Amino acid sequence: MNFALYRELLAIRPIRRLLLVGMVARIPHSAAGVLLTLHIVLTLGQGYAAAGAAAAVMTIGIALGAPWRGRRVDTVGLRTALIPSVISETVIWAVVPHVSYQWLLPLVFVGGLLTLPIFSVVRQSLGVLAEGDQRRTAFALDAITTEMVFMIGPAAGAVVATSGFTTAGLTVVGVATSLAGLFLMWFNPPTRSQGLTVECAEDEQHAAEVAVVSTAPAHVQEAAAELAPAGAATSAAQGLRRRLAGGFSWFTATVSALFAVAAGAGMVLSGTDVGIVAALEIGGHQREIGIVFVFWCAASVVGGLIYGAMHRPIPPIFLLLGMAALTLPMAFAHDTWTLAFVSVLPGLLCAPVLSAASEKVADLVSEERRGEAMGWYGSALTAGVALGSPLAGVFIDAMGPSGGFVSVGAAGVVLCLVGLALQQRRRRAAA
Repeated sequence: MNFALYRELLAIRPIRRLLLVGMVARIPHSAAGVLLTLHIVLTLGQGYAAAGAAAAVMTIGIALGAPWRGRRVDTVGLRTALIPSVISETVIWAVVPHVSYQWLLPLVFVGGLLTLPIFSVVRQSLGVLAEGDQRRTAFALDAITTEMVFMIGPAAGAVVATSGFTTAGLTVVGVATSLAGLFLMWFNPPTRSQGLTVECAEDEQHAAEVAVVSTAPAHVQEAAAELAPAGAATSAAQGLRRRLAGGFSWFTATVSALFAVAAGAGMVLSGTDVGIVAALEIGGHQREIGIVFVFWCAASVVGGLIYGAMHRPIPPIFLLLGMAALTLPMAFAHDTWTLAFVSVLPGLLCAPVLSAASEKVADLVSEERRGEAMGWYGSALTAGVALGSPLAGVFIDAMGPSGGFVSVGAAGVVLCLVGLALQQRRRRAAA
């Protein structure tokens, strides 16, 4: 592995500044998930099922808003496209802490719909600023800096929330994100290059797809949303013509199985996210939430680096089976450090399972249909994320903190076993 590529890339000032801006801008929202969960549980007195439902509603908002936000950047330019986000971030997150749970749900949905599209903007701009082989290195470096963000943000959010300042914390998230948006508007990084050749554009898209899904567990919501624009940009009329012309011929049994893997991964990861917060909050160790997130996200980085260096791919369904099964022991952790060390095992398989599934889709689907397929892949991932949080929350309320890990881990294992059984049955029928 040539680590000198990273040094060469960071020597380019616009890229270095873009990565730094992106890293700082992501910190507020990386703390928002923990802050929102603990605000609902501690301040509003609701259960973890309610907190999981709020996370699911916000995830759906992000997924629905991502295509529209991406198209606005393309059509009106970055500065104009960011204005609604800059305004809404401050307004919505300043109001959310002061309303009842019933009003909180529509507000976080709108907040997700209008969230600052920092993830997609940074990667879109990197695709323009970095050339040729540099793109893969640039996207990998962006993924690594994002992992670092999600080691810092949840820890800061947990400290603020457990100090009794969830209201102030959520307000600061909105204000800080708006300020980041203003700075991004001032910086105005390029989001398109008129001189891109078709081949370079295809290489950029493939590298971006790999980078987007090779993400840490804590921000799988944004990863899912970033894949949505590719599939959502087609108009209804074009979609109808494609269907009539057999446009879904790429949707084979194997591709559908990969979508199921994506949904299962999203479910396990989002449920584990809620489970970690619940386990430490119920055990009175809220301030130590960040420790577990550091171990979990760092393991994802290591796992992604190892998997990327392998010469032979591993079937995604086996990676998901391993990740789901290794999530189950987290239910038996009774202190922070035990939970942190146990989280390393499933964390090591997070980036590999998402990377393996997305690359398999890219291999199976032709280039002219790949964008649509990746859009559906993002939809499957988003559906899993939206399901995992409330599923874990219901079992946490009923069984205690261990219920979250058991529910999503067992569901993931069952999903994989059913999938393997169907694969075996299909092979026998073909024989």
